[in-house]
Amino acid sequence: MYNESLRDQKEVVLCEDGTNTLYSKEFDEPYHSTKDGALHESLEKHVKPALALKSDKETVTILDICFGLGYNTFATLYYIQKNKLKTKVHILSPEFDEGLIHSLSNFDFPPEFETLKPVIEAVSQNLSYEDAQFKIEILAGDARQSIPQIKEKIDVVYQDAFSPAHNPLLWTKEWFSDLRAICNDDAILTTYSIAAAIRLGLYENGFFIFVHRAEMMRYSTVASLKMLDRLEYIDMELKKIRNPTAESMKDKNYA
Repeated sequence: MYNESLRDQKEVVLCEDGTNTLYSKEFDEPYHSTKDGALHESLEKHVKPALALKSDKETVTILDICFGLGYNTFATLYYIQKNKLKTKVHILSPEFDEGLIHSLSNFDFPPEFETLKPVIEAVSQNLSYEDAQFKIEILAGDARQSIPQIKEKIDVVYQDAFSPAHNPLLWTKEWFSDLRAICNDDAILTTYSIAAAIRLGLYENGFFIFVHRAEMMRYSTVASLKMLDRLEYIDMELKKIRNPTAESMKDKNYA
C-alpha cells in the first residue's frame, strides 16, 4: 500500500491562507487542505475545539495522527503561548517518514511559529522536545504498530492522516478500536473527515458524533466518548436507518 520509492518526492504548495504545505507523490495529495490553509486548518479543526473542550484540565495528553510537517503540534503550542494558557501538554505523534521530520528545521513555516524555532529545531534533530510546559515525542515507524504500545492515556486525538481513499488503514473500525483502547473515558477526537464510513467506525467504537463549525472553514467532525452539550449532535442510529447500505471501513478490505 505504501511506496517508499516515492516517499522523498514532495513539492511545496502555497495554501490560500498564505502558509506552505507539501504535496506528497506517495499519497498523491497535499498534507493539508490548500483551500482551508495549513495553519488555519490546524487551529480551527483541531487545536481550538480540543483545547476549548479540555479547558478544565491542567494537563492534556494529545495523540497527533500523524506528525507530518508538525502543524497540528506546533499550532497547539503557538495557541497556548499566544493566549497565555497555563495548560501543560504532552503530545505523542506517530510518523514513518523520518526524513521529513529531519528536514523541518529548513521548512518555511509561517511567522506565527517564529518563537517556536528552538522547538522545531529540537524535534527535527531529536524527534523530541521537552520543557516545563510542553513535551513532544515522535513515535518513529508504522502507526498501526506504535499506537498499541502507548502506555499513556490519551485525552485528545487529532485524527489527521492522509485521506481514507489514500491511506485507508488509518481510518478503519479496527484502527479506531486501537485508539479507543488507549483513550481516557472522556477523550475527544477531532478530524476533518465528515464521511459516513468514518463516523460509523468511530460510533461503532463507542464515540458520540458531533458537527464542528468554525468561521471561514468547512465543517468537520468532533467525536467524544462522553455526550457533549456545546456541539451539534448527530444521531448515528437515525443515519443508519436513512442510509442502510453505509458501513465502516474494515482492515480486511485493505490487506
